[in-house]
Amino acid sequence: MKGHISTVLPRTLPKPKGFSYGMEVRSDRVVFVAGQVAVNVVGAMVGRGDLVAQFRQICANLQSVITAAGGEMTDFVKLTIYVLDVAEYKKNLPAIGEVYREYFGKHFPAMTLVGVRDLFDAADGAMIEIEGFAALA
Repeated sequence: MKGHISTVLPRTLPKPKGFSYGMEVRSDRVVFVAGQVAVNVVGAMVGRGDLVAQFRQICANLQSVITAAGGEMTDFVKLTIYVLDVAEYKKNLPAIGEVYREYFGKHFPAMTLVGVRDLFDAADGAMIEIEGFAALA
């Protein structure tokens, strides 16, 4: 964990697995990252019908944004994941977890998974969208 970010782990809640209840930030720079879908550099949807492939592309997109801001994936303190099908997400959780660790390692920001009825890019094949914010030293 970086010096300007620390986890908040209340003793009154069970130990979290794969997320943090909260993140404390001691920093002057916060980067808000808009919802990312699985589009590549030319704007084409990647992984139509493949949630894991879309998750991988989204992680690459998140990495592009945070790197452009001068940060790293371990600077993320909050991620919100929007999916069209929560059951499909849970079914693919082991594979999603592998991809997650490729990008984030053992860094687990505060996270929320939200099942939604629609996404702005769903008609183009988007099954998942992730937004977040990061604290840079």
